[in-house]
Amino acid sequence: MQNISNILLIKTSSLGDVVHNFPVVTDIRSHFPDASIDWVVEENFAALPALHHGVREVIPVALRRWRKSWWAARDEIHASCRNLRARHYDIVLDTQGLLKSALIARCVRTTRCGFAWDSAREPLASLLYHRRFSVAGDQHAVERNRRLAGLALGYQLEGAADYGIRPPAIARPAWLAEGVYAVLLHATSRADKLWGEANWIALGRYLHEKNLRCVLPWGSAAEQARSLRLAEAIPDAVVPPRLSLNEAAALLGGAQAAVGVDTGLAHLAAALGVPTVGIYTATDPALTGLCAGRSAVNLGNVNRAPDAAAVLAALHQAMAC
Repeated sequence: MQNISNILLIKTSSLGDVVHNFPVVTDIRSHFPDASIDWVVEENFAALPALHHGVREVIPVALRRWRKSWWAARDEIHASCRNLRARHYDIVLDTQGLLKSALIARCVRTTRCGFAWDSAREPLASLLYHRRFSVAGDQHAVERNRRLAGLALGYQLEGAADYGIRPPAIARPAWLAEGVYAVLLHATSRADKLWGEANWIALGRYLHEKNLRCVLPWGSAAEQARSLRLAEAIPDAVVPPRLSLNEAAALLGGAQAAVGVDTGLAHLAAALGVPTVGIYTATDPALTGLCAGRSAVNLGNVNRAPDAAAVLAALHQAMAC
């Protein structure tokens, strides 16, 4: 095993992908307990890596904002690259496997490691690494990340994935009355990933009968309107104000259960150890579904949306673990 003291991880986005990288930090810390681990992440998700006690510093970048106008952002881009170049790391590990993440890695003056041509999401990215590793593509994203880190740093994987995160210490907000609650994550980035509103209403009414208050977060005007429609039909349901990522993590961490479509917050709920059911209607959960032991259950597949009865049964299973 190598003598490693300073490590830079690159996993910039999206929310679910960032969550899938937490077990890498846990694994590294178990094999290199004295190592310092920094993490480069998209600025919108900068609150996430800080949830892991093993991360020393979070280094935000703004690729999503910069790409709107590379020329206008050139000074900020150069400053970010200079910042990385001035730091000392023994190794930089890019678990994203995209050209954009490989270019970030290239700013660092150290050994760059990443996926080989046959394993990277964008094979050209592999040309920018010093050391490249083949990782089978039929594994879940969490295990692919863990496997890459183990190969790059010279250790064998041991046991199941451990996310190693805790919700932020935020006081319970005034809008969330005392008592137990479940979080219903109905919002997602694509219309074909949505689950029918009638299903959410049936689920919410059942949870209300079981004395679980339903909380319906949102992130856009359209999502807020859907939350309000659902809350009108679900007794005692709560539509919170728009939440920051830290506030959402605190909300999820205190929940008795969470149910969500294919969205990053569902992965975060599962990673926090909350009994969680993931609903898939347009994607296959085998490679990127919830991955957090028996308390996380995936349902559905491409064009195979589960009904409310199946989700209720899966929720019972998750909460019994």
